[in-house]
Amino acid sequence: MELFRIGGKVVGRSKLIDAIDAILQDRAAGATQEEAARNAGVQRSFVSILETVGEVRRGPRVALVGFPVANCEEVRALAEKHAVDFVLVVSQEQREYIENGSPAEVFNRLLETLSVLRDFDTLVLIASDWRIRTVERILRTEVVGIPLGATPLREDKAVDIAQLDAVLAAVTKAAPATVGRQSRMGGRLREAAEDIAGRWTQSRKS
Repeated sequence: MELFRIGGKVVGRSKLIDAIDAILQDRAAGATQEEAARNAGVQRSFVSILETVGEVRRGPRVALVGFPVANCEEVRALAEKHAVDFVLVVSQEQREYIENGSPAEVFNRLLETLSVLRDFDTLVLIASDWRIRTVERILRTEVVGIPLGATPLREDKAVDIAQLDAVLAAVTKAAPATVGRQSRMGGRLREAAEDIAGRWTQSRKS
């Protein structure tokens, strides 16, 4: 444990980090600032200050899905820059590996993914023109399509990073109606999205 002598006190860095993690997990799970503060044994103002210092962005919940993408790492890095909530970007090789898995498992995971995506405010979809139109009909969320070409697409296509940057800047911008909105679904949605993205990733690396 890294210790700091501050006047007459000795402060443990790991103890601070553990406390902050617990507060953030409580808040992400839907606890109020007052509830999170009470659980951590601190004042509510501390929780408020903590969120202000650590805030990356506020506004709509945004998901990004893309396939088959040639410059996956560039796209993921840009999504991270804009603090996109859910990112699933695969190349054609990764896509074929997924498609060659158990049909039942792939189908069930696809249904789970679509179910989670319905709870996002905006989905940025990078895919073929037909795929974009199909997903728009399935989901009740707003879909912003970036076409990679005509269906069927069986080879990687490079995403225009400048165009994607502009799109993500627009869709992640806080709208008046969403600023400061508190949602008890927020934490559970993020956990579900991370779980699904992780399972797709695991299937690509297995």
